Amino acid sequence: MNVIRTVSELRQAVADAKAKGLTVGLVPTMGALHAGHLSLIDRARRECGFVVVSDFVNPTQFNNKEDLITYPRTEAADCEKMDNAGVDVAFIPSVEEIYPEPDTRVFDLGPVAEVMEGAMRPGHFNGVAQIVSKLFSIVEPDKAYFGEKDFQQIAVIRRMVELEGFKLEIVDCPILREADGLAMSSRNVRLDAEHRRLAPEIHRALQESVDYASTHTVGETERFVTDRINSTGDLETEYYQIVDALTMQPVDKGVSPAKGMVGCVTVYCGGVRLIDNIKY
Repeated sequence: MNVIRTVSELRQAVADAKAKGLTVGLVPTMGALHAGHLSLIDRARRECGFVVVSDFVNPTQFNNKEDLITYPRTEAADCEKMDNAGVDVAFIPSVEEIYPEPDTRVFDLGPVAEVMEGAMRPGHFNGVAQIVSKLFSIVEPDKAYFGEKDFQQIAVIRRMVELEGFKLEIVDCPILREADGLAMSSRNVRLDAEHRRLAPEIHRALQESVDYASTHTVGETERFVTDRINSTGDLETEYYQIVDALTMQPVDKGVSPAKGMVGCVTVYCGGVRLIDNIKY
């Protein structure tokens, strides 16, 4: 595996791969790699002849400075995992390399970025669009791989791709979970033993909501999930919203949850903010 830290060297490596006729796959990450990331890499490895994984904690998508400071950084372990997974290039740039000057671009992401995470974390999705668009411009991949745990983020990235006219395929990949159902996340390492024990209740509540939804409305199902999670120890729901899976817009509270809808939840587990979702 080749570890690259500069944009110019990465562009040359990709150009060499394309000259050989190889399909280029990109897996953007913020490091602290876990099995969920490795499942994206494995998918890319199976579908592409040349795989680039970016390992970069992007400061522009953090609206909470403390969250940026405490975000786990495990470069040595990440490199070992990427090497073992058959990655061709690990792109691990400095902040100065990516942002030699401030990125002042503001993307017209529209309604897809205005609800849920967009409402709770002002500026977050614009920061995501900044870094992902930079990576797409640098790598010019044929395919880019994202995990469905960040369900709304994928919708935002698709909107950004449409706005910027990138020619690539966005590949969304299923959530990978721990044995007890907790969605894999780099933030999970920040959970202490007690909160790690409680965290799987988030997914259990989502699972239980599927049966509940068969005889109840969207509004009732949203209240069911919120109450179910909040009744568990130190868990506090920031929001649970059932939305259209393509537009991310709220659906009629009086109808029953149905195919084409997804329930998205954010929960504070102690001081750690966790997200998850479930399809109806």
